[in-house]
Amino acid sequence: MQLTLVIIVTLALAGCAAPSQRRASTPPRPGSVSAKLEPDAGRHLTLSPERFLASCLHDIQQARAHVEWLVALPKPRDTEQSLTAYDDAMALLEDAVARAGVAANAHPDAALREAGRTCEQEVESARTDVSLDHRVYGALESLELDGQDAATRRWVARVLRDFQRAGVDRDGATRQRLRELHEQLTWLGQEFGRNIHEDVRHVDVAPEELAGLPADYVRAHPPGPGGRVRITTETPDYLPFMAYAHSSKAREALWRLNRRRGYPDNLDTLSRLLQARHSLATLLGYPSWAAYTAEDKMVRGPRAASDFIERLSAAAEGRAQDDYAALLERKRRDTPRATDVAPWEQAFLEDRVRAEQYRFESREVRPYFEYTRVKQGLLDITSRLFGLTYRRVTDAPVWHPDVEAWDVYEGKERLGRFYLDMHPRPDKLTHAGQWDLATGHAGKTLPEAVLMCNFPRPGAHPALLQHSEVRTFFHEFGHLLHHVLGGRSRWAALSGTRTERDFVEAPAQVLEEWAWRPESLRLFARHVDTDEPLPEDTIVRMRRADAFGKGLWLRQQLFYAAVSLELHTLDPAGLDTTRRVKELQEQYMPFRSTGDTYAHLSFTQLDGYYSSAYYAYLWSLVIARDLLTPFQQHGLMDPATARRYRDAVLGPGGSRDAADLVRDFLGRDYGFGAYTRWLEGA
Repeated sequence: MQLTLVIIVTLALAGCAAPSQRRASTPPRPGSVSAKLEPDAGRHLTLSPERFLASCLHDIQQARAHVEWLVALPKPRDTEQSLTAYDDAMALLEDAVARAGVAANAHPDAALREAGRTCEQEVESARTDVSLDHRVYGALESLELDGQDAATRRWVARVLRDFQRAGVDRDGATRQRLRELHEQLTWLGQEFGRNIHEDVRHVDVAPEELAGLPADYVRAHPPGPGGRVRITTETPDYLPFMAYAHSSKAREALWRLNRRRGYPDNLDTLSRLLQARHSLATLLGYPSWAAYTAEDKMVRGPRAASDFIERLSAAAEGRAQDDYAALLERKRRDTPRATDVAPWEQAFLEDRVRAEQYRFESREVRPYFEYTRVKQGLLDITSRLFGLTYRRVTDAPVWHPDVEAWDVYEGKERLGRFYLDMHPRPDKLTHAGQWDLATGHAGKTLPEAVLMCNFPRPGAHPALLQHSEVRTFFHEFGHLLHHVLGGRSRWAALSGTRTERDFVEAPAQVLEEWAWRPESLRLFARHVDTDEPLPEDTIVRMRRADAFGKGLWLRQQLFYAAVSLELHTLDPAGLDTTRRVKELQEQYMPFRSTGDTYAHLSFTQLDGYYSSAYYAYLWSLVIARDLLTPFQQHGLMDPATARRYRDAVLGPGGSRDAADLVRDFLGRDYGFGAYTRWLEGA
């Protein structure tokens, strides 16, 4: 399929390429990029596979032409023209690979998913070529920056650093080997991810094994022709079943299947991925991939990341032990001789403890979280906080009938567009995520983004969400707002969420708080049948109950952070990843290691964006808890605080260091105090 598409597209480039927002004349000139501010990127995902790939390759050609125009400028090169040419080139590649990522992970057409993966490979090859081109490095290094603003000087310094980190100053043979390794990393990462999200497994259970599950869940899962009920490992099936099903045997069967996703294919794929990353890092003079990737983040080095993990682990150890003891005590009420708690019992027992000790039954709030009301509530809250208006665009081209397009306005000015792709379907990404679709660039393009989730689909009956799914909705929308509101930078490279990777989760984690507080919940959490608001007493009990299990939750996150870091610190030669992961599980988690399960093979964050840096979620959480302190002082719905937060943290995008953005908002450096209070349940 891939080779066929490339041949077709190569022949068709001249006639089939769909015009891009950033299309430039040939040869391109800085400033010749279209200034028409119309959202356009979603249209690419409605093209045929051949035209989609043709458009991708056309943008790559245009990016290469920008680069050639830059290096051909007479010396001394004009700074503004040079930076514009380079920025436009990188933006073309960034947007092409963004569209490709959405196509590869969400498009219903297998041929277009494959076209997306081919586009990703072609873009990564082009980006690697640029990063190893000493002509481009020399041209940028020679520019006179004295007249430029601080953001521009900061950006150029990081660009030059990244060229050096890429190996631009190495000899020709080394640069060729680096190209080969980058190519391997691209397709191995794709293979790893594809082996996860295309591996949806299921158990078929007797109807009586749905005992304990809510009525709407049972109604949505009728018996099949054989009289049994199919439960899949997709999130809308998996999470409620693990929390509510009385049948421990059925929960164990589903849990084990979920822990085998990606097996056996990803055993070999992960091994090759780790080896290629290690080879690239050591070729560049770093001791490990973890050391290489930490250098450009807030943490700066793997030792600091490891120390951070251990600091949080020690802080949570007592809480985790207490949580586990409470689960075991509850289990012994049903099984008096029980000596331990199995991992497939955790969610169910936590729900029982919360119901019995904290008077909070998680099923009781599901009728208050009907999907369409949650969606509207989220839009209403963020509109009010940040001075925005959302308008549904019913005639926008979309890649599936489920997908909704929305434009974001401030007054009469359109700021960007986002797409909601919120319900599961075959071959779609199985977890939640926000995807950039187009880079915001002041005067040139509007930011566009995709929210990709797997929530129940409204139909003949209401689609009720778990509260955890409501939190996920708010979290991912926080990323989306960061992308849109930060999408007006002078340079596309500084737009939106292009901050340090161990900060980028913080704005999303901040917005989660609005899924917890009475002042925000009362705006949308109403009973699907009675229209009564979620009682404040229930919200208080829900928050208190959430404090239970926090120690176990944190240790589980630290387990994944340690897996992410260690697999990229150890020498991969001869590394038994399964054995090492089970050792780490026993180090961080109280649950016994179980045979024939492979948590790491469906650990999506090992692919690409985070790789060795899963710790970033917790690093960001420490910052996020502190960012919430002004809201706690002035009120969660206070527009003045929200506007100040937007201007100081979201709006600047990646134009300043994350620590400086936080300092501007808080008036001080961030600390651990707010996080510690949150961990203790305050």
